[in-house]
Amino acid sequence: MKKINLNHRFLKPFKNIYILILVVFVVWMIFFDSNSWFIHNELNNEIDDLKAEKEYYQKGKEKDEKEFKKLSSQEGLEKFAREEYYMKRENEEIFIIEYEDSIKTKDNE
Repeated sequence: MKKINLNHRFLKPFKNIYILILVVFVVWMIFFDSNSWFIHNELNNEIDDLKAEKEYYQKGKEKDEKEFKKLSSQEGLEKFAREEYYMKRENEEIFIIEYEDSIKTKDNE
């Protein structure tokens, strides 16, 4: 029976100095370098997260600008004061109708 030396077959390419240097270089660039693939991957993920956060804040900014435009007019300001703070004019009565669903209780808070 003939014994096959598997180690010899797999290690044969590593006897070539160029291939050995190439393998060492690739391993160094992937794992150990300050600009390694893992660090680039983490930075790309962080960039994606920051872009999503930027988009979220831009949408919030647009919403706030619309609200500001509404409140910049006298009618919009008066409407806001009446709806949110239940303010009224002199000699005026306001009736607030609350539905059972809208009343806050301990159960639905």
